[in-house]
Amino acid sequence: MTRWRRSPTFPAVTHPPVAAGAPAYRGSWTTLVGRLALRALVNPRLAADLLRALWAFRRRDWWRRTPFLPLPDRDYLRWRMYTAYGDAGAVPPARDVIRFARWRRTTMRL
Repeated sequence: MTRWRRSPTFPAVTHPPVAAGAPAYRGSWTTLVGRLALRALVNPRLAADLLRALWAFRRRDWWRRTPFLPLPDRDYLRWRMYTAYGDAGAVPPARDVIRFARWRRTTMRL
């Protein structure tokens, strides 16, 4: 059985200045989680979609390292934000996360 190696840390990338009028994907991960939790309390189907998406993004062997929570790997998450928003430090709007979770459910027929 082949063991996967941990990828190197996401390299620092310099970006050109953001164009005027371009959306700024900045914010706090805590705020994002809070907004998603409030939306999930109102809509149980969305709660299930968000939990399934979180589970799909969990770090491998998450139970072996602190914090013992099924959270995404930091390097992977930074790479995903860079490929989606052009900035590794971006925090997606709640609308985008909800749209992705619903898209994932319909595409994968969950």
